[in-house]
Amino acid sequence: MSGIDFSMLDIFRTEAEGQNQLLTSSLLVLERDPTNSEALEACMRAAHSLKGASRIVGLSAGVQVAHVMEDCFVAAQENRPPLDRARIDLMLHGVDLLTRLAQTSEANMEQWAGKRADVDLFIADVDRALKGENSPEEKKAPLAPEKEEFLTAAPDHEISDRVLRVTAENLNRLLALAGESVVQSSRLKPFSDSLLRLKRSHHALAKLLDDPTLGSGETGAADVRAEARQRVAECSRLLAERLTEIDTLDRRSADVARRLYEEALAIRMRPFADGIQGFHRLVRDLGHTLGKQIKLEVSGEDTQIDRDILEQLKAPLGHLLRNAIDHGVETPHARAAMGKPEEATIKLSARHSAGILQIQVTDDGQGIDIEGLRASILERKLADAATAPNLSEPELLEFLFLPGFTLKEEVTEISGRGVGLDIVRTMVRQVRGSVRLTTRRGEGSNFQLQLPLTLSVIRSLLVEIGGEPYAFPLAHVLRTMKVPRDKIEMLEGRPHAPFNGGRIGLVAARQVLGGDAAEPKEEDLSVIVVGNHEESYALAVDRFLGERELVVQPLDARLGKIKDIAAGALMEDGSPLLIVDTEDLIRSVGKLAASERPEALGRAPADAERKRKRVLVVDDSLTVRELERKLLTHRGYQVEVAVDGMDGWNAARGGHFDLVVTDIDMPRLDGIELVRLIKRDANLKSLPVMIVSYKDREEDRRRGLDAGADYYLAKGNFHDETLLQAVADLIGEGPS
Repeated sequence: MSGIDFSMLDIFRTEAEGQNQLLTSSLLVLERDPTNSEALEACMRAAHSLKGASRIVGLSAGVQVAHVMEDCFVAAQENRPPLDRARIDLMLHGVDLLTRLAQTSEANMEQWAGKRADVDLFIADVDRALKGENSPEEKKAPLAPEKEEFLTAAPDHEISDRVLRVTAENLNRLLALAGESVVQSSRLKPFSDSLLRLKRSHHALAKLLDDPTLGSGETGAADVRAEARQRVAECSRLLAERLTEIDTLDRRSADVARRLYEEALAIRMRPFADGIQGFHRLVRDLGHTLGKQIKLEVSGEDTQIDRDILEQLKAPLGHLLRNAIDHGVETPHARAAMGKPEEATIKLSARHSAGILQIQVTDDGQGIDIEGLRASILERKLADAATAPNLSEPELLEFLFLPGFTLKEEVTEISGRGVGLDIVRTMVRQVRGSVRLTTRRGEGSNFQLQLPLTLSVIRSLLVEIGGEPYAFPLAHVLRTMKVPRDKIEMLEGRPHAPFNGGRIGLVAARQVLGGDAAEPKEEDLSVIVVGNHEESYALAVDRFLGERELVVQPLDARLGKIKDIAAGALMEDGSPLLIVDTEDLIRSVGKLAASERPEALGRAPADAERKRKRVLVVDDSLTVRELERKLLTHRGYQVEVAVDGMDGWNAARGGHFDLVVTDIDMPRLDGIELVRLIKRDANLKSLPVMIVSYKDREEDRRRGLDAGADYYLAKGNFHDETLLQAVADLIGEGPS
């Protein structure tokens, strides 16, 4: 290896990867159908090719392993002995050995030369098999996550630059388009020169016409002017022709640029089959280890996927397959008792749908015990006894994605630590995707992954927020709608918009992403609903700008992680815009809705409405808050609510209220202390405060009034009119 050209070594690794994949797939076919002569011939050709390639790069250990494998395949053709399951295992172990040899760098070659234990043991096992001696010990593929060599296929050596395989056909098309681009650009220089000549000629003639020495009485002046006008007209005609040419040139250049871009993008794409080469082997080996009969059915193998996404999908899909085999699929005996075929089926599919890549992993196993899951959640104290019974099935299934959560009672080499699904969700989110689980007891489970088609281009909805353009990935936009301002309803003091027959929290996107407040130009609000099946929010934007496909431009790493922003992009006119990090934005909106007071987004008040007196209702009971809010709103007051004393204190300091109506017993800050804080504040001490409480003893009343309350009303004694009359006595009647 010391003198070998490393470009040849890279070529060898590429060939070895393909031949090992062919060996694996053919051996799995032979395991199901030992009489399949085509699969056996394919194995012989692959082993022979690997032997020759190993010899060329000086990998003697590879030559020996491939040679004895070839001998075994020749013997199988003559049925001496046949390829039974044990010998199939032995040949698969040989494939693993060849894979490790091919991935070894020059620095490790000497180690392999000096340490031949694995190679020698394999050769001895094959020799015994060929002599018909006792069946060699069954070789099991490594199954621990850290040893998934046939899945990861990561070479030992460090690679400074990424190397991508590009077909000659793709490269030829790129070169052809690049040639067209050069031709189009070469037309620009003479074209611009002709325009400059026209400009100079036009300027000279115009100057001649304006020459004051050409008086009307001079001989020939009229002829000169006539000729000048004729030349000006000719220049105008030529200029119009040039403008037509430049329009044609612009269209052709745009078409070449588009085709060049599409071709370059196509080079980034690979078929789904390229990313799942080791999965048939994984299912086969793990099924044998667990004593289960399983077949893997793959559909959509030709589906084109971004290389980077395909690479990152290997680990999460491997976890899902292991989960299905270990957790979902039953033993043959159990399946027979349930009336199912003894051989289980796991389906793996990929397809494009509405500009999104959808990948599904489905098994026909036992499904998930929902009630057992609920009990496990209670046992781990992830939900209390009052909440757990009310959790829906989708909500319960979400717990399976938590770090460390598992339904398995014992930890094995295969699973049980509760990290698999957590890793799946994390890795899927890293590529701006989502994962969803559905299950039916006794029938199986289904994992659906929704991912972008590529990481370099993203289909987005462009909107204007605070005077700036932003892009929202369409994968996370659930709906766009125009909402009349009078349909915005205040619930819990926060705006809500109608959505799918119910209500959804509404937040001004400007409050999250910043920017200047836009003057309302339309009666209807432009609203987008973003989120996933876990949580979603409605965002009010200034206006919609349309749908675009954007080339993603990563932000400078020195900026670090920018809150709510994922990347940048350029619009058609070259102006920059930011692409929103939807997952981050949803968290920011949730915090805004929980801790701050979202901007009111309903109908802009008329002059009469602006004069309405404002009342702050503070109570930790949702029922009491809503009752008081509706009573006061119906009477013409403008009402905001706070959920406890601390929330009420923050609201009182930040708003301009005419009255505060508060309860006494509340968390964080009780009503008595709230009254004291208000009356001690120099800016608020004149603000009337009414206490409405179930405590109706005289000492309770005295305590409230001593704290500074202007009115004390017992909840148990008042009727609607009692409260309204008390409010009117303090701040006057509301407008009718």
